[in-house]
Amino acid sequence: MDTALCRLTGVRHPIVQTGMGWVAGPRLVSATAEAGALGILASATMSRERLAASIREVRERTDRPFGVNLRADAADAEQRVDLLIRERVPVASFALLPAERLVGKLKDAGIVVIPSVGARRHAEKVAAWGADAVLVQGGEGGGHTGPVATTVLLPQVLDAVDLPVIAAGGFFDGRGLAAALCYGAAGIGMGTRFLLTRDSPVPDEVKRRYLAAGAHEALVTARVDGMPHRMLRSALTDTAESRWRRLPGALRRAAAFKASSGLTWRALLAEGRSMRRRREMPWSAVLLAANTPALIEAGLVRGDTEAGVLPAGQVVGALDELPGCAELVARIVADATRVLGETAARVTPAAP
Repeated sequence: MDTALCRLTGVRHPIVQTGMGWVAGPRLVSATAEAGALGILASATMSRERLAASIREVRERTDRPFGVNLRADAADAEQRVDLLIRERVPVASFALLPAERLVGKLKDAGIVVIPSVGARRHAEKVAAWGADAVLVQGGEGGGHTGPVATTVLLPQVLDAVDLPVIAAGGFFDGRGLAAALCYGAAGIGMGTRFLLTRDSPVPDEVKRRYLAAGAHEALVTARVDGMPHRMLRSALTDTAESRWRRLPGALRRAAAFKASSGLTWRALLAEGRSMRRRREMPWSAVLLAANTPALIEAGLVRGDTEAGVLPAGQVVGALDELPGCAELVARIVADATRVLGETAARVTPAAP
């Protein structure tokens, strides 16, 4: 199944495993790459030293193409771009809108640039800056998300830019891949589906919690960190208190994340100022947002399913098994091929 995404990145199948903090590490990324899809290493929860080591570990595990996801508003975004260039990473993706100079710097080094967008105007902007493709996430996706459904957002972006477009938010099987290709997309991106594989590093008890969840349990709330965030319902979401009463705990957890990520307080404050300017957020919301990585770590790494955050797309209610990445990718591609063939046979042009 050869598409513009495959030709651009060198992968065999038009499927992207998105960069999920604390989840998309070397183990999952290399397994995805070996399966023929594009694995994306999540760097936001890593220090630069840890990121460099993770890139090298992926290379030790596989010789196939992979990518690294960067936080566009990170205080050290420029240094991380330099790191990707030194390590000759094939693909760079971005959460949030990247600066134009970063796009140009990566492209000058021969790295494929794929920003994530949640609006048509953002896709138009990065296309003008020279991005090679865009990943469009609709509101069905997990983590921080927007209000517009993929089925509405995707055709808008396809009409707006002459780039390969990757559809994300609500995809988990071959029917979804076939539908995205029929829209005109060059492939699909999946997060929750790859989180729930045997190759994911998430603890088994947490995976069982996901598999037991219904779609109604993946709710969007801004009460945890001040921004719309889709996650599984838990004691944390049920008992979230007022913004100011939560700030002391948020600061404690932000300090814990500072220690684990290797960032300085100066770097964290610089990121906060950038976030406040880009998203027009008050400082109280910025402080709560700094709490998010520690809360996600509590849920996805330490296995605290009640006091931690468990990001989840709406597809969680449709998943009931834990395949390996190789099995998952092969099945999705086979099912998409079958569905496209059956559709072509079933739908014939009307007589003039």
